Amino acid sequence: MPESGTEPAPTGLGLLHEADRSLRITANGRELARYVYRPWDVQLESPRPYFHPLRTLAGDPVSLYRPHDHVWHKGIAWSLPNVDTENFWGGVTYRRGVGYAQYDNNGSMDHTGFDKLALDEGVLRVTERLRWHTQDQAAWFAERRRFAVTLLPALQAWVLVFETAMTNTRGQSITIGSPTTEGRVNAGYGGLFWRGPRSFTGGHIHTPGVTGGDELMGTRAPWMAFTGQHDDHGRHSTLAFVDAPDNDERPTRWFARSEPFACVCPAPFFDEEIEVGAGETLTRRYAVVIADGQWELDGAEKLAAAGSEALPLLGDRPSHGLPAEEPDGKHEREHAEGTK
Repeated sequence: MPESGTEPAPTGLGLLHEADRSLRITANGRELARYVYRPWDVQLESPRPYFHPLRTLAGDPVSLYRPHDHVWHKGIAWSLPNVDTENFWGGVTYRRGVGYAQYDNNGSMDHTGFDKLALDEGVLRVTERLRWHTQDQAAWFAERRRFAVTLLPALQAWVLVFETAMTNTRGQSITIGSPTTEGRVNAGYGGLFWRGPRSFTGGHIHTPGVTGGDELMGTRAPWMAFTGQHDDHGRHSTLAFVDAPDNDERPTRWFARSEPFACVCPAPFFDEEIEVGAGETLTRRYAVVIADGQWELDGAEKLAAAGSEALPLLGDRPSHGLPAEEPDGKHEREHAEGTK
């Protein structure tokens, strides 16, 4: 028991809400992740929410923000480069017969409110509403986003479960692809994209039965993991990304690099365009396990199994996103229940 009047040290999972800016997620008082839902990015970087910094339970950083080579890379973010003519990734757009060029087409994913911020029995659950706007402010998608976080102390890890349900409000079909569907080989990025620290360059990529490097680009697998080493103390960290079994692409293809930088992205639009009809909803769910230590192939599989077990934390997969008629702006139901 603490001495009278002495505030006890925080224990377990915690949440600090920076109103109108971000959510800070903690474990035993130490920050694990910051979810910035109102970014301050310039339009060129396609402003959208992101998770950064991300840290292991031991406090080691496992994400990168605005690297000079791609300033629109931000920790972990749901990012799509080729959405018909528009770009919700940031920077230049790749088009067939042209290559990369900069257009006035950098859209944004704009936070409109939270329906849930609940921390209960060691699980944080968040439900958020967003509107996707093109650079000229046309509304293309209404998104209901959910994510959950819980600790996995037996694995020296924690897990993030992420889900998006994007409803087409444009009034006509929207086709989502990638630079590869536009003709660039092995450039199928787009989805839940993670950019790792500089020191992770040259790290190991794991998929079921295989450990390697850049040759695993485009692999189809139910999960993919990345092990990298930190500067200074030389410790390692491992991240395992898991595709939900009810996602339409099964197994999904992965965009992954170890050189010239570390990144992993389950890429549902890697080499096949997906058409979302007017009023239709595209839903995808993934888990990310963030662990201390150098987990080899067998260990990475254990982390992936823990991620699979965590996928139901969000409950049933939604059949639709937000209603098309819901107005933009803050909603009277935005609240923060169960935070500590």
